[in-house]
Amino acid sequence: MVKRKQKSELALALGKCRGALLGAGTFSCFINLLALISPLYMLQIYDRVLGSRNETTLVVLTVICASLLAVSSALEVMRSRVLVRIGGRMDELLNGRIFNAVFDLAIRHPGAASTQALRDLDTIREFLTGNGLFAFFDAPWMPIYFATVFMIHPMLGWIAVAGGVLIFGLAIVNEVATRHTLGDANTNNIAASRFADGSLRNVEALQAMGMVDGVYGRWKDKRARVLQLQAAASDRAGVIQSLSRFVRVSLQMAILGGGAYYVLQNEITAGLMIAASIVMGRALAPIEMAVATWRQFLMARSSYERLTELLQVIPANEEFMPLPAPQGNLSAESIVVVPPGAAAPGLRGVSFRVAAGDIVGVIGPSAAGKSTLARVMVGVWPVQSGTVRFDGADLKTWDRSRLGPSIGYLPQDVELFEGTVAENIARFGEVDADAVVAAAQAAGVHQLILGLPKGYDTQIGPGGQALSGGQRQRVGLARALYRTPPVLVLDEPNSNLDTEGEEALARAMAQFKERRQTALVITHRLNLLAGVDYIMVMNQGMIEQFGTRDQILAKFARPTPVVATGA
Repeated sequence: MVKRKQKSELALALGKCRGALLGAGTFSCFINLLALISPLYMLQIYDRVLGSRNETTLVVLTVICASLLAVSSALEVMRSRVLVRIGGRMDELLNGRIFNAVFDLAIRHPGAASTQALRDLDTIREFLTGNGLFAFFDAPWMPIYFATVFMIHPMLGWIAVAGGVLIFGLAIVNEVATRHTLGDANTNNIAASRFADGSLRNVEALQAMGMVDGVYGRWKDKRARVLQLQAAASDRAGVIQSLSRFVRVSLQMAILGGGAYYVLQNEITAGLMIAASIVMGRALAPIEMAVATWRQFLMARSSYERLTELLQVIPANEEFMPLPAPQGNLSAESIVVVPPGAAAPGLRGVSFRVAAGDIVGVIGPSAAGKSTLARVMVGVWPVQSGTVRFDGADLKTWDRSRLGPSIGYLPQDVELFEGTVAENIARFGEVDADAVVAAAQAAGVHQLILGLPKGYDTQIGPGGQALSGGQRQRVGLARALYRTPPVLVLDEPNSNLDTEGEEALARAMAQFKERRQTALVITHRLNLLAGVDYIMVMNQGMIEQFGTRDQILAKFARPTPVVATGA
C-alpha cells in the first residue's frame, strides 16, 4: 500500500479557503461567458445593423450589451474582493504559526533566522490578490475561445492556435532563462539584508573602531551581486517580453489580414472577421497575463517553497492538556544540552532538585555552563537527553503561553522593546498599573522611572528614550518580577548595576523568600550570595558541588595568614 504524502501546512491553509476559491472560479466562469458579448456585438453591428440601417436594432443591441458588460464589471469587482479576502484569510491562518517558527528557528539556529519568512507570507498574499491569479482562472476557457475562432473559419483558428503556442513557448523560455538567476538573486539579497541587520545591531562598535567603511564595502559587494543577477534576469525577461509583444501584434495583423482575405472570398462576413480578432485576443489574454506576471509568480513560488521548508524544519508544538500554574518545585534529571551551533555539550548529565521557595546561587568560572543552565530551565534551549521538570511535569508538556507568566527571566543581555516602560514591564500584555508599579518598586526602579520624561509612559527601545545598561537591567528585573511569578531565573542580575542598584537587588532577593518564590541566581560576585539558601558550583558543564550556603562558602574560605612579629 502506497503511503499518501502528507500535505504541507500551506496546502492545508489553502484547502480551508477552497470554498472561496470555488466562488472566485464561479465568478470567472460568468466573466468569461460575458466576454463573448463584445465579439457578438461587433458581429451584429457589421452584419445586421449596417446592412439593415435600422437604428432601433442598434439602440436595443447597445443597451443589452452595455447592461451585460456592467454585470461583467460587477462580477470582476466581486471576484477581486473574494481574492483579497482569501489572501487575508491565508495570512490569518498562517501568520502566528510562521511568526513563532521564525523565533524558534532563531533559538535553534542563531544567525539562520530572519524576517524573510514574514515577507514571504506577504508575497504569497499579494500574489493571491493580484492579476497573476486571474490567468489561472481564465486559462480553462482558452479552448472554448479557440474553438469559437475555428467555428468562424478553420484557418483563422489555426493562426490563433499557432500564436498561442508561440506565446506559451516564450513563457516557458522565460521560466528556464530566469528561474535560477532570480533564485540566486533572492538568496543573495536575503544574505545582504541579514548582514546589514547584524551590522546595525552593533553600530556603536563599528563606529568607534572605524569599521563602517569596511562593513559598507562588504555590503556593497553583496548588493552588487544582487543587482548583477537581477539585471541579467531582467535583460533576458525583457527580450522575451518584447518577442511576446511582437508575436501578439503580428497575430492581430494575421487574423485581420486572413479574415479580410476570406471576406473577399465570400467565405465569412466582415462581422465574423472582427469577431474572430476579438475572440483570439481574449483567448491569448491568460497567456499574455502569465508572461507579464511571471516574475511575481516565480517570487510567490519561491516564497511558498521557503515557507514550506521552514514549517517542516520547525514543526508546530504538540498540544497538551493545560496544567495549573506551577508552585516552584524545580528539578533536572541527567540533562545533556548542546547549545545551538556548538559541537560539544554545554551541560553534561546535570541533576538537582530545588524546593518551592528556595533561592539557589549558581557560581563557577566562565564557560562552566551557568547561562546554558538558565536558558534550559526557562525552556529557551531544548535538552538532548534528560528531563527538566516543573512541579513534577516535564517542561515539554507545558503550554508556553500559560507557563510564561509563571517565570521571571532576566538574561545577561537585557533587551527592551519598542514601547512604553509600562508595556515592557507588563510583557506587552494588558497593562495592570498596580502590578507594574509593584514590580518596579520590588526591583527598586520606581523612582528612576518617575524621573523619566513621561514616567511609565516614556517610550523606550528603538526610536525611544535611551537607557543606560544599568537602567535597562533594573527595568528588566521589574519585568521578571511582574505579577510575582513563582519561578525566577536571574543570569548575572548585577553585572551592570551600581551600588544603589545592587542594594535594590539585595532588597528584592530578600523579598523572594517572603513570597516563597523559587530563584536561580547566577553570579560572579560572591556578595550576592548573602541572600541565597543554597549554592551550586558548576565547572565544565557539570555540578561540582551543591549544598547550603554556609557549607559551600566554608569550603571556599581561606585561613587568615599568621604574621610573625619580632620581639
